[in-house]
Amino acid sequence: ATGMKSPLTVCCGVKCPPQCVCQIRPWYTPRSVYREAATVDCNDLFIPAVPQDLPEGTQTLLLQSNNIARLEQSELGYLRNLSELDLSQNSFSDVRDFSLRSMPQLLSLHLEENRLSQLPDSSFPGLGNLQELYLNHNQLRSIAPRAFAGLGSLLRLHLNSNLLRAVDSRWFQTLPSLEILMIGGNKVDVILDMNFRPLANLRSLVLAGMNLREISDYALEGLRSLESLSFYDNKLVDVPKRALQQVPGLKFLDLNKNPLQRVKQSDFTNMLHLKELGLNNMEELVSIDQFALINLPELTKLDVTNNPKLSFIHPNAFHHLPQLETLMLNNNALSALHKQTVESLPNLQEISIHSNPIRCDCVIRWVNSTENHIRFIEPQSTLCAEPLELQRRHIRDVPFREMTDQCLPLISTKSFPSRLEAADGDNISLHCRALAEPDPEIYWVTPLGVKLLPYTEEGRYRVHPEGTLEIRGLSAREAGLYTCVAHNLVGADIKSISIVVNHSFPLSEDSLELVVVDVQAYHVLLAWKPHLNTISSNLTWSSFLLSSNLDMTNVARIPMGTHTYNITRLHQDTEYWACLHVAFVDLQTKVACVSTRTKEAAPRYLLLEGRRSILMVLVLYTAAASAPPLDTPWSGNTKRPFPLGYISSLFLFWVVF
Repeated sequence: ATGMKSPLTVCCGVKCPPQCVCQIRPWYTPRSVYREAATVDCNDLFIPAVPQDLPEGTQTLLLQSNNIARLEQSELGYLRNLSELDLSQNSFSDVRDFSLRSMPQLLSLHLEENRLSQLPDSSFPGLGNLQELYLNHNQLRSIAPRAFAGLGSLLRLHLNSNLLRAVDSRWFQTLPSLEILMIGGNKVDVILDMNFRPLANLRSLVLAGMNLREISDYALEGLRSLESLSFYDNKLVDVPKRALQQVPGLKFLDLNKNPLQRVKQSDFTNMLHLKELGLNNMEELVSIDQFALINLPELTKLDVTNNPKLSFIHPNAFHHLPQLETLMLNNNALSALHKQTVESLPNLQEISIHSNPIRCDCVIRWVNSTENHIRFIEPQSTLCAEPLELQRRHIRDVPFREMTDQCLPLISTKSFPSRLEAADGDNISLHCRALAEPDPEIYWVTPLGVKLLPYTEEGRYRVHPEGTLEIRGLSAREAGLYTCVAHNLVGADIKSISIVVNHSFPLSEDSLELVVVDVQAYHVLLAWKPHLNTISSNLTWSSFLLSSNLDMTNVARIPMGTHTYNITRLHQDTEYWACLHVAFVDLQTKVACVSTRTKEAAPRYLLLEGRRSILMVLVLYTAAASAPPLDTPWSGNTKRPFPLGYISSLFLFWVVF
């Protein structure tokens, strides 16, 4: 048994060293050729030196997890047939502490998890046939330009998880045969143009966990044979699409765990041999936009899972993916997947959409189509999250045929937070997405009431067609409440976000903001700052449950000078939205919107306690709004006018209660 520590013979009656195990074991060469190798296993013995009198026929020597710090030539020089040497998890701190010059048959050398800090030129002399070299998990800070000189047969090089700060193309000039390079886990910020150009035979490149923020257009130049590429766990905010065009033979691409917010149009285009693509575990990914994946004729598997903010996949996100068989979309924030998305994939055989907040309405009704032969992965976990009456119901048990073929837009609450803090000069992107039937139109309203439509470029603002609002060079003037509106023939949905710049949320003289002052079970009190030069003001409101019927939207005309309004006769525990529309003498119109939910009804005796605090809020708010400015002259002989706001507050309190 492999776990036994008793003397066994390898061949020719030679005894095994004490505590080691000697056996004939299966062994695969670096080129995956099966062999049976005479193996001496001296792992986990905590010995300070290589055992003496090893069998001369030893082909594999395992010395992992010991305390060896030096290795003399005489200790292993007589092992002429040695093919693999494992010195991992020992105490080597310098490559000059071991000598392996007379080992022409050595193919695999393991030095991972030692204490090596540098590699001088010609660090591995006499190993011209070496094919695998493991230097990962050391403390390498510097590697000389010709450290790997003489290793012309090397196929695999593991440099990952060290302390390197840069990648030097000169390392690779002496490694013409290299096929696999793992260099992740080093804090390298940038990959320079043509960093890997000498590696024309490289098939797999792992650049995981390197703090990479961008990849230059020609960073991958020269990798003509590259098939597998991993950018796992970096800081990429955009797909390095120009760099990817330099590796036309790529088959497997891993972009998992990067802070991408959007997969944009043509991010993956004409990658003619790509077979598998991973876009998983992205904390900031919100959207896969129109034509994001286009003309990938050999793509068979697309893995887009565990993205907590991914709430939108454009109906035309995929175009000409004729071989796609597996689409993994579980554990995201998707409320739906449009039928156009599925219909664009003629060879789709299986799909996973479980563990998403699926809204079971007309958008997702394709799942019960008789023509749909797609297999659902984990169907028992593919449940409805909305509407309330269908919650926790299996999606394929929903009677979609009884539903209307039109449905309301709903903006995902995962798309953007309710508040965002930024600093002067920041560039920010606000993502608003919604799926509906018919397709919704999306626009934004700025804190000053300016309506921004898709394709708009105005000042610091730019609105993308999918619904993303970019604000470039943010300043305090752009602080305030931004509202996204998604609407179609059925109705509308709104979501708002407060932008705070340098920890302040100023309201300029021209800004318009609607504030919820108080919320009760059957009424909501709203307030806003009074504006000069207004012609008229209207307030509209509706519940989200009734907003699909435009006739159910309530409208109230606001008298001049009024800056509070109590919306009454509401339903308890119900989501409402309200918008204030103000027209000015210069014919400009501004809109401010807000949403809130009424409370559950409380017993009558509990309602009396809240009335005193509401009165206090009204008095303070109206007093502040209507009192004369602080710089108004006031002498002892001058009467300060009594603020009319106090009167309006007391009157409104009497009306309400």
